[in-house]
Amino acid sequence: MLSALVLAASLVFTESDADFALQCASNLVENCTPRDAGTIRGVLASNWLLDNISRNGVDVKRDRFSVITPKGRRTMSNLSCRFATNPDDEWVVVVSHYDTKPSVACPGANDGASTTGLLMALARIVAERGLPRGNLMLIWTDGEECMNSYSANDGLWGSKRAVDVLKESGVKVRAAICVDMLGDKDLDICIPANGDNTLSSIACHAARRANLGPCFRGRIREVVKDDHTAFLTAGWRAIDLIDFNYGSAHGLNDYWHTPEDTVDKISPESLYKSGRLLVELLNIIL
Repeated sequence: MLSALVLAASLVFTESDADFALQCASNLVENCTPRDAGTIRGVLASNWLLDNISRNGVDVKRDRFSVITPKGRRTMSNLSCRFATNPDDEWVVVVSHYDTKPSVACPGANDGASTTGLLMALARIVAERGLPRGNLMLIWTDGEECMNSYSANDGLWGSKRAVDVLKESGVKVRAAICVDMLGDKDLDICIPANGDNTLSSIACHAARRANLGPCFRGRIREVVKDDHTAFLTAGWRAIDLIDFNYGSAHGLNDYWHTPEDTVDKISPESLYKSGRLLVELLNIIL
């Protein structure tokens, strides 16, 4: 059972880890823009991720899969790594997408790259320092972005594929955490309404432990379509940690899905705060 009363303070996210996350995000943008799902640039991005995640001593796997999209059949790739102390027990899954919004010349520095880098930093942490207990799976999904509008056959392809693979392999999922757009210099983390209530409450507890202050808004009334929804549909506990207030002024979202989503809009300070939130949450539920 999930409980906010049981805490094993074991994983630590440092400022150095945040610097590494920013470096990974920046390099992904520099080397792999655009990286729209199902395109040759998307393939190059998956190759880049495979090489750079592996370079840090992480055993990362690639899962290629074919889907029907509004633009025809496309091949996409998820990447994942597993850290286990007892593989037969339940797993905690952390998910971030790495693809960019199609057809808008979007670098995706915050929307995709920032949390891709965050997961790369987390993978390096666990590979170097170990996982004291529990089972942790990290998944970098392709095809989160829709081509026209989100529907059964448009968008969230990577997370749906990941859920199918987990179900087929008989993996027991304790909780799934989606992270998205968490590098914004003006950080404003929230938990959308379409998430598990218990897990949302624990995330709020983790934010207090991380002393995030006003950059963590907590639960909101809005529903957000993101990779966590595939896990909810499968009957698993899942939440989305996202900054959906990304723009030139408070209340605007005018950098999102535009050419303005550039590396200068993200910061190591925000990634440090987001990383601390994530590891505090993991320390509670692992």
